[in-house]
Amino acid sequence: MTQQRTFRGLARQAKLRMKSGFWKNCKNDLDAQMEKAKEQGLNESKAGRYFKSKVSAAVAGEREDAFYLKVKALLEQEGEVSDAIGRLTDREYYETLSYEEKQRYTLSLSEKYLRALERYRRESEFGNLSKKA
Repeated sequence: MTQQRTFRGLARQAKLRMKSGFWKNCKNDLDAQMEKAKEQGLNESKAGRYFKSKVSAAVAGEREDAFYLKVKALLEQEGEVSDAIGRLTDREYYETLSYEEKQRYTLSLSEKYLRALERYRRESEFGNLSKKA
């Protein structure tokens, strides 16, 4: 029963998007962004994938995760720094870990940082196009 309500809720949301012209607006925005990317000489297929992923995230209701926001703030304030992993480490939690757990935590944190850095680079490449003038 719970799954059925969830499915109904999703269907209701999809219907509202269709009625409100959400997809028409998305198509118009995508076309405008692609035109801007073409004018600026950016890779159109990469730009298309980027903007389509933004629409997918909006439909799914995804929010920015706290770690990405922390990385983004660090990159915007100080750029890429050599001690980024150290700055992003939760010191209180880190001190409670054993040696092996510390190694795993650091490796996991560095993987998350690299994904966030790649996302930041993608967003900064196409971010100026998505801002409305």
